[in-house]
Amino acid sequence: MTASPNFTWDDLQYFLAVARTGQLSVAARQLRTSHATVSRRIDRLEFSLRIKLFERNPRGYVLTGIGQRFIEAAERMEAEADRLQMDIFSGSAAHQGVVRLSAPEGIANFFLAHQIGDFTVQHPNLSLELVTIQQIMSLSRKEADIAISLDPPKGGPYEIEKITDYRLNIYGAKSYLSERPEIKSRDDLLLHPFIGYIQDMIFAPGLDYLGDVHPGIRPRFQSSSISAQLTATLQGQGLCILPHFIARRQPDLELVLPREVQLTRHYYLVRHRDMSRIPRVRSVADYLLAVVQNNRDAFLGEIESA
Repeated sequence: MTASPNFTWDDLQYFLAVARTGQLSVAARQLRTSHATVSRRIDRLEFSLRIKLFERNPRGYVLTGIGQRFIEAAERMEAEADRLQMDIFSGSAAHQGVVRLSAPEGIANFFLAHQIGDFTVQHPNLSLELVTIQQIMSLSRKEADIAISLDPPKGGPYEIEKITDYRLNIYGAKSYLSERPEIKSRDDLLLHPFIGYIQDMIFAPGLDYLGDVHPGIRPRFQSSSISAQLTATLQGQGLCILPHFIARRQPDLELVLPREVQLTRHYYLVRHRDMSRIPRVRSVADYLLAVVQNNRDAFLGEIESA
């Protein structure tokens, strides 16, 4: 006798967690259960469906071809469940839960972290997780609910909104610049050590900007962290290209060639279309758009007249 599929929504939640993380242990932490329970649920789901959803290998769980097709159906069910929850709850009750926001280190640490207090006052029932690791979190695998990106995806099921432009300039510590000849042109920059990103670890093309200043610049100190670059600059180790919204909080920094060198980059807000209609996600997105708009001077600033 052929068995008919017999699984629950809980089974699909376990499937989605493993599909998105590729690791039983990570999925178990997310689901607040044990490694063994996750493994047992996946085995049960495969047995019920009589298909193999994952290939097991030393690196983790990898979706099979049928698993890739199955995740699309499971995510549609997940989205419908979220929409049902939206219909059941109204008002403040709909704005509960956890929202994970992925953002580059610069805007996360030097802008958003200063705004979190206002957000929690406005949304006391919402918990915001701010992820600042270098790699881009996957919205399609639900590693994050919202992402702020310098270079948005070229395609896919995403809603993309430009948040703001932001300006970058060359800065040096006042103590460093006071001991050296005045910098009058871009060619003079070659006489100074520079601080920048590690070339082969630049995770977004928008951060590769030294060549836009002068093709001959070769950084002497390199770091994947903008915080480390800022610290090195404040210690007088050289010149650095920094966003205005970071440098403006540092009174010990001085602009270099403010008229000749001005770079502009952009921040985008990216959401998976299925997530954009969920009230808690929409609340965070609306807040981000509003708070950036209200602080446009922090991102763009004005160069003082010479």
